[in-house]
Amino acid sequence: MFSKKAFAAAMPASAGPGPRGAALAALSNPYVGAGGAALAFLLAAGSLVAITGDPQAGAPVVRVALTRIGATKDAPAGWREALAPEPSGEANLTPDTFELSAHPGEMVGADPHAVFTLPGGGEVDGASGTPNRGGLAAAPIAGLSAPGPGGGLLPVIGPDGRNAAQAYARPFTSTGAPRVALIVGGLGLNPQTTRAAIETLPPEITLSFAPYADDLQGWIDMARSAGHEVLLEAPMEPADYPSNDPGPYTLLASGKPDETARKLDWLLSRATGYFGVTNYLGSRFLGSDSAMTAFTAALGRRGVAFIDDGQGRRRGGGLMRASADRIVDDQLSAEAINKELAALETGAFKGGTALGSGFAYPVTLAAVSRWAQSLPSRGLQLAPASAVMAKR
Repeated sequence: MFSKKAFAAAMPASAGPGPRGAALAALSNPYVGAGGAALAFLLAAGSLVAITGDPQAGAPVVRVALTRIGATKDAPAGWREALAPEPSGEANLTPDTFELSAHPGEMVGADPHAVFTLPGGGEVDGASGTPNRGGLAAAPIAGLSAPGPGGGLLPVIGPDGRNAAQAYARPFTSTGAPRVALIVGGLGLNPQTTRAAIETLPPEITLSFAPYADDLQGWIDMARSAGHEVLLEAPMEPADYPSNDPGPYTLLASGKPDETARKLDWLLSRATGYFGVTNYLGSRFLGSDSAMTAFTAALGRRGVAFIDDGQGRRRGGGLMRASADRIVDDQLSAEAINKELAALETGAFKGGTALGSGFAYPVTLAAVSRWAQSLPSRGLQLAPASAVMAKR
């Protein structure tokens, strides 16, 4: 290492008075030299970021274990493998965790005069963000919401009697053919499968979202812009609770009516734009007369529909209702799913309508996408789930 004296002796003899000499003298100070080197490094790093951009800048990251998404005592074998994450480049991500985007629907740097073409044929205006052809109206719709817990919005029945079950459902015109409807659920927790469901499934497929999803409203807005009507999943007490716990706002069979209403208000205020609620688990809750009386009364006051996965088939409550005829992906293979979809078609031919439900496994999304395209050639009409509901 050079000492101060040695560094000065090594300077050129012409380094005397004057601007050049003063500059060289300043460089002889090791603190000034170190500061200059640090400044040069920062300038170089800043230039690199300005040129390449930082796609993750400012975006918080949440990691959710998949054991909190779809694992139940009756979960089909292979559900973990079916949801294998895309490579993220991070060595510390295990095979059963995913990164969640904080802002899934954001269009950064969008031209305010541009029109964006959406999956399913819809369009979004870059200035207002509202959908044009093909997409559904942006939520909230005036007069159909009121302030709820934590600053969210709760659905309400409008002054003219219109409600969420009507306003947020996908419009449907019957061709006279038997109707087949399908709900794909478990969305919002995994960005890859959620985006795939929104972008690859036809807009007539109804999508249901987990209430605990990060940026739930962003996902719902994206789904509606692509033409999908949306359900919100209400976690309900299963038979093996609490060893199988659907989360802190689980509706409990033993809960008092005001507790059920309070939890339901929190769930409903997580987002807006859904036409109805569907159950997540809930075998014990759905089997309780008192619990379901409180639940349906609370939904009825808010004008929200209820569709269950088949476990609540005998339940009414004066709501717009439907129950799934079958779950199409209890067995996770394309062959098994195709058989269930074919059985759904048979039910539609016999009864005029049929409703199925499934989870957003990649194998399910692929099978459903292929199946839906072939329905018209077999004399069937793909319908949103809202088109097979009835008041009961």
